[in-house]
Parts: sequence; structure tokens; C-alpha cells
Amino acid sequence: MDRSGLGSPAQRPSPAAPQFDRSAVVRAAAQMVIMQGKQFVVVEGVIGAGKTALAEFLGRAWNARLLLEDLGRNPYLEEFYRDRPRYAFQTQITFLLARYQDQQDLLQRDIFSPRIVSDYLFQKDRIFANVNLSDKELRLYDALFPLLERDVPTPDVVVYLQSSTARLLRRIEARGRSFESDISREYISALNEAYNYFFFHYDAAPVLVVDSNNLDLESHPEQARDLIERIEQHTGGTFYYRPLGTGDV
Repeated sequence: MDRSGLGSPAQRPSPAAPQFDRSAVVRAAAQMVIMQGKQFVVVEGVIGAGKTALAEFLGRAWNARLLLEDLGRNPYLEEFYRDRPRYAFQTQITFLLARYQDQQDLLQRDIFSPRIVSDYLFQKDRIFANVNLSDKELRLYDALFPLLERDVPTPDVVVYLQSSTARLLRRIEARGRSFESDISREYISALNEAYNYFFFHYDAAPVLVVDSNNLDLESHPEQARDLIERIEQHTGGTFYYRPLGTGDV
């Protein structure tokens, strides 16, 4: 006789089977794949290298949040290109503080868009400071920069678009921005050399150096697919990459 009041095992109701939300499982799996990839990707290069175009392309491919530098918010930029020694310090400090504010905003990540693509690296500011500031100005800049840099997030990978000075000048001329009309060849050449030196020594994050002289993602989708795969796979150190169809990788 069953004295438990629950009846015999055959009479007791079976416990309800756990209910699985399949859509939630799929979403969680997809999120895990994204989190295992590169969450914060930075595209860098000298003026005219195609940073913003590549960042926007990657943003569309990954449905990522974009952080694009707004050059128009610097009121000294046009005057700087006309008279670099006179306006270098004002221009540099304005960019430094604006970039710092961008990086602080970046820390407030959008949970619905976990991947972020930026068209500049915060440390690029030092490249321009070294090229443009006088020794006295640079000493003041060097006292300020580390105080801001320590609060800046480190990217998971940096894509450096390496290009010839001639190509950079052609692209600058082709896009026809009025405030860039006074940029000299000597200035672009100096920046190109400074960028190459900087990224040769940069080791805070993995760097994918892309030969962008023949990079054309719109006309060659196979280049786009291969480049995205290379970015996803790059996990450490510096790797030099030539787009498909332009020579050995």
C-alpha cells in the first residue's frame, strides 16, 4: 500500500520536461562567435590611404558600430595647412582632446552591436605631433599625452593601409576637399615615413600591414573576402599582406 499519498509510480504524473528556447540558443551561439572574433578593429593610414572607406566597408560586412573621425570639428585645420608652424599646436591639441572624448564614448559599448570599427588609432596623434610640433611644444604635449592615453581602450587588431606617397597624393587630389588643397608633397612624404616608422615599432596590438596600392574592394569582391578573413585570423605580431591578384601574400 502506498502511504505517501502520491499514488504508485505508474499513477504519479511525470515531471514536466524543461522547455528550451531555441531562438535564444541560436542568438547566444551567434553572440559567442562574434565575441571570439575581433571586437575592436582599427583601420589606419596616412591622409588619403582610404581608412574611412575600408572602415565603412568592414562596418557593413560585420554590422558593426562605426567610430569615424570628424575632421570638420577642428576649426584650425584649414589654417594649419596654410601655415603649419603657426597653427600646429592649436590644431594638435584640439585633435588630441577630441580623440580622447571619442575613446571615452567608445567605452559605452552598444550591446546590440558588440563589434566596433574605427578609422583611426588614438596613438596616431603622437605621429602628427612629432612631425608638426616644435621642441618646446612637443615637451608640453608629451606631458599631457600619457595622462590621456592610459584611459584609452586597446584595439584587438590594427589594419595599417600602407601606400606610396604618389598614390596618397592622387587620392587627396581626386576627393577634392578644399581644406586639403594646400597639402604639400613634402608633408605627405614626411607623414608616410613617420607612419611606417611608428608601425614598425608598434606592439600594443596585432597589426596587419596591407599593401593598399592596388586594393580595390568594390571592383574585386574576392579581395574583400580574403582581407576580412585575414583580419579575423590575425591574432598576434605584425603580418604583411598583399591583396589577392597583386602578388604573393
